[in-house]
Amino acid sequence: MTSNSINPDLDLVFERIVDIPPHFIWAAWTRPEYLVHWFCPLPWKTIACEIDLRPGGKFSTIMQSPEGGQFPNEGCYLELIENQKLVWTDTLTAGYRPANKNHLGFSFTGVIQLESHGEGTKYRACVFHATPEQRQQHEDMGFEEGWGIALDQLVAFMKTVK
Repeated sequence: MTSNSINPDLDLVFERIVDIPPHFIWAAWTRPEYLVHWFCPLPWKTIACEIDLRPGGKFSTIMQSPEGGQFPNEGCYLELIENQKLVWTDTLTAGYRPANKNHLGFSFTGVIQLESHGEGTKYRACVFHATPEQRQQHEDMGFEEGWGIALDQLVAFMKTVK
């Protein structure tokens, strides 16, 4: 699996082997009608999603808290290798326009890497932060647990659409 250079002071990494093939995970990440079913750890929900799947294209979601608060997130795709790699950032919006801060108070770049592994996939998510404090804030928010729950939800949902 190809890898970006990980800086442990700035970056968080989540890896797992799952029992669905890479093209199912790719579809879950790139089709709004799929993404809304799994993207947030329950009881949070993703209530809207817009995807323009190309470098410079829009990646936008609206998350809803259990209390009903809505949190829009807008980003931009940077790199796409079908069924292998998806890179996006919330530091830019569609067309590579600079973004305002999101509701988290920090921005990041996310990299999802997929590699065939037997009948399943080696899934690797890397999240790059600007400062050690932002990395720590994201970790303290429950990065490992939250991304794990979301991946479990992704796998369970995609098994229903096979």
